[in-house]
Amino acid sequence: MNASRLSELLPTLATHQPLTVVGAAVIDVIADAYALPWRGCDIELKQQGVNVGGCALNIAVALKRLGIEASNALPLGQGVWAEIVRNQMAKEGLHSLIDHAEGDNGWCLALVEPDGERTFMSFSGVENQWTAGWLARLTIPRGGLVYFSGYQLASPCGELLVNWLEGLEEITPFIDFGPRIGDIPMTLMTRIMARRPLVSLNRQEAEIAAERFNFSQEINIFGAEWLQKFAAPVVVRHDKDGAWYFSEQGTGYVPAFPTTVVDTIGAGDSHAGGMLAGLSSGWSLADSVLLGNAVASWVVSHRGGNCAPYREELLLAHKDV
Repeated sequence: MNASRLSELLPTLATHQPLTVVGAAVIDVIADAYALPWRGCDIELKQQGVNVGGCALNIAVALKRLGIEASNALPLGQGVWAEIVRNQMAKEGLHSLIDHAEGDNGWCLALVEPDGERTFMSFSGVENQWTAGWLARLTIPRGGLVYFSGYQLASPCGELLVNWLEGLEEITPFIDFGPRIGDIPMTLMTRIMARRPLVSLNRQEAEIAAERFNFSQEINIFGAEWLQKFAAPVVVRHDKDGAWYFSEQGTGYVPAFPTTVVDTIGAGDSHAGGMLAGLSSGWSLADSVLLGNAVASWVVSHRGGNCAPYREELLLAHKDV
């Protein structure tokens, strides 16, 4: 049923609702480490690769490959890392509305121990140095969708971004708070939720939200309490167990697509990209979650987080079902 519905829907993907992606593009340097470094040591690492990522860039790539046009506000600087990001975006047919900012883009060193455990050391760059001047360049049409990541909302520029959000008229914010949902000050969170955004949470983030807002951990009660408090829709993703959605128009559950998991890098971003593609096409929340499930299922079955499928690949995968 899931697959046949997806095959029916995919040909109707088209940009009907304007979409703006606001967030980060960064570099991930991934290296194998036989052990974590200790004070005064000198260990040798084995580099796995240098990946171009960041939540917003992953979403921009997913949307582009699905045939959805979006305005991308991903700050790009003027250093080595920025040039790598810029070149990768050009290969995907993407450009940023905020380019050649002063400074370089951020990067992250991920140390992978023999048992697969990852330790991250991040260096912030222009992606977290938003200015009023940058935001003034952006034209957000009424009736549009605007994506935000919790990483920027929890950063020092979060107040500035929320001030800007509060000045936008007749738009729908789409927010993936990610693991930073517990780091945003409650006063700022209250202002964000007053805009009635569509929020996407994974299982762990929903648990953090339940504790923070004194909600039940039981999924259906959690959704009802969320709607009662915020009068805003929420999607809760449970990986291979599917996703639940709660809105004033209706609630429901969408099963996951069966797949063989290779790694889970970029799963949440790809799910958001799929959902945004559906919503921009005028699809219902349920159908948009279905597409999010399909895109995330594809990504976790391929190595790396920048492997979002093209629309034709999804069509081919489900055409005979």
